[in-house]
Amino acid sequence: MDRNIRSVDDVLALLDGLFAPEADRWTEAGSSWWDGFYADRERPVPFFVAKPDENLVSCLDRGLIPAGGRALDLGCGPGRNALHLASRGFEVDAVDLSPTALAWAGERAREAGAPVRFHHGDAFGAAGAGLVGPYDLIYDSGCFHHLPPHRRISYLALLERLLAPGGRFALTCFASGAMGSELPDAEFYGRARLEGGLAYTPEALRRIFGELTEVELRRMNDEPASSASFGEAFLWTALFRRPE
Repeated sequence: MDRNIRSVDDVLALLDGLFAPEADRWTEAGSSWWDGFYADRERPVPFFVAKPDENLVSCLDRGLIPAGGRALDLGCGPGRNALHLASRGFEVDAVDLSPTALAWAGERAREAGAPVRFHHGDAFGAAGAGLVGPYDLIYDSGCFHHLPPHRRISYLALLERLLAPGGRFALTCFASGAMGSELPDAEFYGRARLEGGLAYTPEALRRIFGELTEVELRRMNDEPASSASFGEAFLWTALFRRPE
């Protein structure tokens, strides 16, 4: 019998294994699953549109996120938010598990003349180790709710390592009562699956990110197809600030 657990990383890896093969969706091995997801660019997936999130645009327009500086886009997909950040004067790094998504994002960036640096891999693994902070903004549009409960430890550690003092952290995630699973954390381990993603309440987000200062937490606006921004009302949008 193997007795190989000697660190927190070993524990996290063991817990990842409980969700196999679903764990491929947040680890380095997940490239093939996400490549399949992004292979057909004509699929009616809401966030395939070449539009930035309405909350990101709004926070920038209102000065809640100061323009410029360095930004990291976690789980960037086809790059729609990374490109908008570059257009607003940010020096942008963007990371994703899928080479197919990154190829699409790269095409969009070249067409727009946006100097985004794209990184392939797991933000908590080798790709994350190659990211050099501090970042003035870390942005996550739809990555956090696909992580199992134990990987919040990795997520918070990434924020601690890479977010600058006074920097902003913003995310969109499934809203309870609208999208995703509302099971207690422990039940996911008995089921060995994430039920399509975790739904969060505002109170849960405030507890998880309690070391940060809340700036804004609201439902995302439901944007019409004619809008220049993306928005779906089944998502929360949150903006936090790291204390100086």
